[in-house]
Amino acid sequence: MTKSAATAAAVLEQYTANLEEPSPPPPEEPWAVQSLADGAAGISLLHIETASRFGSSWRSAHRWITSAASGPISAADQTGLFLGAPAIGFVLATVPPAYQHLYASARATLHQHITDLAHRRVDAALARIDRGDLPTFGEYDLFYGLTGIGAYLLRTDPEGPALERILRYLVALTRPITPADHGLPGWWVGHDPARGQSPHFPGGHGNFGAAHGITGPLLLLAQALRRGVTVDGHQDAVRSICAHLDAWCQHGDSGPWWPEHISRRDLDRGRPHHDAPARPSWCYGTTGIARAGQLAGIALRSPALQTFYEDALYRALTDSAQLAQVTDDGLCHGWAGIYQTAHRAAVDALDPRLSTLPDRLDDALTAPDQPGPPSAPGLINGTAGTALALTTFVSQQSPSTGWDACLLID
Repeated sequence: MTKSAATAAAVLEQYTANLEEPSPPPPEEPWAVQSLADGAAGISLLHIETASRFGSSWRSAHRWITSAASGPISAADQTGLFLGAPAIGFVLATVPPAYQHLYASARATLHQHITDLAHRRVDAALARIDRGDLPTFGEYDLFYGLTGIGAYLLRTDPEGPALERILRYLVALTRPITPADHGLPGWWVGHDPARGQSPHFPGGHGNFGAAHGITGPLLLLAQALRRGVTVDGHQDAVRSICAHLDAWCQHGDSGPWWPEHISRRDLDRGRPHHDAPARPSWCYGTTGIARAGQLAGIALRSPALQTFYEDALYRALTDSAQLAQVTDDGLCHGWAGIYQTAHRAAVDALDPRLSTLPDRLDDALTAPDQPGPPSAPGLINGTAGTALALTTFVSQQSPSTGWDACLLID
């Protein structure tokens, strides 16, 4: 074992030990355990993966799963992949075959609630499109919108009518807002990036990120198309999003990059207010966008598209100026998400340079002079997410449970 691998194994062991026992849910927020981002649901993914990958005891995984499902599980219209029934359903879908019998009844019940939720959410979204209103993040995004629910369904019921309706909705989302309003794309939201109203974003904004922007739908559409799960207009929708990304792609000395978001003023003048690439994170940066573009190229059987995005990823993750902006170890904004995405991209790559990226990034994930372990225990910005990326690094293999499907990079 190399020195960096040994360091990673030691850090992984420490993180996992620190997360051995779940805490009781806070009385004022009993629903918090159902959060894939911050609660017991997300932390359980770490213990499920370590039991599956390394043969550790199932006891810890079961404790965390039980904690996540300890109260009434919400399937309200505000729930999504990262909170409530879809979050718990996703967790149970990662359980290895040897333990699935323990949760079979719960999985079946949850799945019915999630499919019902998907149909209600699609109905509401299509009605909004018919009215010509602008959407919100919560309608379509990966965290709480239909893209995230679609990610769950692609894993659990890829041939089912609920996923088909979500994919048809996403195809509709790629068409311009009607009645036509100055060429606004269908995913243009009526609020600012913080979900509020801001004088900097009058009339809303267009978001490019994987977490809340159009890259999330592109990831789901490409993943489904790659697996042969398609609807009418599917390929055209993928091409439409790629054309939008191409139109707003910026070119600098460090290669292609994309703005995190654009305002109405940016749209009118045809250039973003950003003048340089931000951090190359999974959630908003070139890392997430490039993985989506790579998957689109694979799904469309377009080597030219695939290699363009692979080049963008390689150049971003070998640019010291961009990497210097990464200041945490988490999945969403930090090194864990970058490493996990780079690993998945390298497995699929035509460009041989991508195979070098995980080794280039391993020091960043394990070096003691980095900002240090996150103080929070959760998945998306905390210790559990960092530890899950370390399981990939230590094993040098893709996840055995497919936990990173919640990021749609698998």
